[in-house]
Amino acid sequence: MWGLSRLISEDDDEDRGESLLEEDSDALCSLSPMQRIYVFAACLVAGLACMFLSLIVFAKPIKFALLFTFGNVLAVGSTVFLIGPGKQLSMMFDPVRLYATAIYIGCVVLSLICALWIHNKILTLIAIICEICALIWYSLSYIPFARRMVSNLMIRLCDTEL
Repeated sequence: MWGLSRLISEDDDEDRGESLLEEDSDALCSLSPMQRIYVFAACLVAGLACMFLSLIVFAKPIKFALLFTFGNVLAVGSTVFLIGPGKQLSMMFDPVRLYATAIYIGCVVLSLICALWIHNKILTLIAIICEICALIWYSLSYIPFARRMVSNLMIRLCDTEL
């Protein structure tokens, strides 16, 4: 646990001399750094639990979509407690991952629309598959060169020329 705290609280801006967890987080959060780590872990575990529990109701795609999407958003949003909402939004809408973020948010909204208003099981499952793919692509945007590596791998696997 202390290793995680040290990893998270390393200085990335030497002029300010503050760590990520010691920043004011846009004056919205009065939690201590250790409380932030606990809330982050709780939200992440709850989100992952919702995603895994959604597999129980897989036969009912509408309930599956709601539970899976809620867990998905909860797990992704848990990092707000570590770095603050302002930093989270600036990282999400960074030019490097702007398209990945927009596609991910669009797929989340699409899956909720298909589940709640359209009530079409086939469309809901297609939207959830798109949401999973968008989440993977969005997550890869945080790993240097990961998207390029996956793109090259997919090109090699799907290339029909011999």
